[in-house]
Amino acid sequence: MLQGPRDFGHDNQLRARMWFTMLLLGLVYAVFLFVLFRLGVGVGIMLVLAGGLALFQLLASDRMVLATMRAKVVSPEQEPALHAMVERLSLAAGIPKPKIAVADMQVPNAFATGRSQKTAAVAVTKGLMSLLSERELEGVLAHEISHIRTRDVVVMTYASFFLVVASTLMNFLFFSALFGGMGRGRQGGGSAFMIAYVVTIVVWLLSQMLVAALSRYREYGADRGAAMLTRRPADLASALQRIQGTITGLPQNDLRRAGSLNAFFIMPAVGSGFAKLFSTHPPMNRRVELLREMERTIMMVA
Repeated sequence: MLQGPRDFGHDNQLRARMWFTMLLLGLVYAVFLFVLFRLGVGVGIMLVLAGGLALFQLLASDRMVLATMRAKVVSPEQEPALHAMVERLSLAAGIPKPKIAVADMQVPNAFATGRSQKTAAVAVTKGLMSLLSERELEGVLAHEISHIRTRDVVVMTYASFFLVVASTLMNFLFFSALFGGMGRGRQGGGSAFMIAYVVTIVVWLLSQMLVAALSRYREYGADRGAAMLTRRPADLASALQRIQGTITGLPQNDLRRAGSLNAFFIMPAVGSGFAKLFSTHPPMNRRVELLREMERTIMMVA
């Protein structure tokens, strides 16, 4: 029986990484805008476009993520066991009970989203609920509750916004060059657009690397938090192994839809990235190994 709230310390390294990531992203984009300004690109128009998208994302980020996964908020009457489990874990973590949503997908996965602890939501797929035992499911939910408790899910929402901005600017520059670049090119302006486009790609790549690095570390932190909440890290380890062993052979449409939100999931739906620098999750075997070590430590203390 979980009791709460539990004091399981503060991950100062996670906090430092979150602040450092946001600082570096800010610097990258400051340099980026300066380069565009020096090149004479229509920065004002792009800022209005990117700012509008950013405002929309930040104000509706939780609803956007849930909508992307077609996850619907469920009531205690619809999912009493799920609500009872989340309520116990939230009490133990000392946070407000988040909204609970269920996605009608066969991909076994879970994620947390939200702009704050008060607006947070935890979502699970039907595939996950049918795959895991009650204890394993509780371990997964504890992992997601830990993301909300440390507020790293909020930082990921803001950090991901920079990727949206970079992607938007890349499209803007591409179509500007496509439909107007030839004429400007004959007057010497085409080279400025090409430089701006290359700079935008570099900014996007750097942003991807920074967000991925934060995402990998926060998964370790949430695993530790889940172990402290439930005192049963072996259940989460077992859940991770079950999830990974089931991903292959699932409907491709579900996998593609889930792949766009890999950084938010407890387990990447479509691989772990085309390179280590861009992987949003640490190696599953390493996560399981650390959880098993925590289980042995808890058993020795008990």
